[in-house]
Amino acid sequence: MWFLILLLRLQLQQQQQQQKQKLEQQQKQQQQQQQQKKQQQQQQEQHHHQQQQQQKQAKQNHHHHHQQQQQQQQQQDQQQQQQQQQQQQQKQQQQTHQHHHRHHHHHHQKQQQQDQQQQHQQQHQQQQQQQQQQQQQQQQQQQQGLGAPPPPLMRGPP
Repeated sequence: MWFLILLLRLQLQQQQQQQKQKLEQQQKQQQQQQQQKKQQQQQQEQHHHQQQQQQKQAKQNHHHHHQQQQQQQQQQDQQQQQQQQQQQQQKQQQQTHQHHHRHHHHHHQKQQQQDQQQQHQQQHQQQQQQQQQQQQQQQQQQQQGLGAPPPPLMRGPP
């Protein structure tokens, strides 16, 4: 009889631990989502600031056309790096989770993977939107650049 009681106690303890781990993981995920939101806001602010700078430059001179496009590419690279870091964090979470109780919760792991896939898709959509915005900016610059003809070169008398 005492053996059964011990078993029951052990099972109860394990269940409590698992619930604690679930809670901790949910909190971690929420924190990550908040971080992602912050990063998105910062990126949007940067976008806005760059647009203003680019228009100023376009008015000042039409030859700096090439430089502006390079700036945009650098910004895209930075965004991709941030997203890669976030993906790595999510993978680490998954591994720790499998490690703790491999035998118990297969169902919970599947759910987590689906959540992560959805987050990846959202990140991918954001990237595409940002690329579209940048393409539009480039088109605007080209139109501005073509709008005003360059001043004629100094010529001697014909």
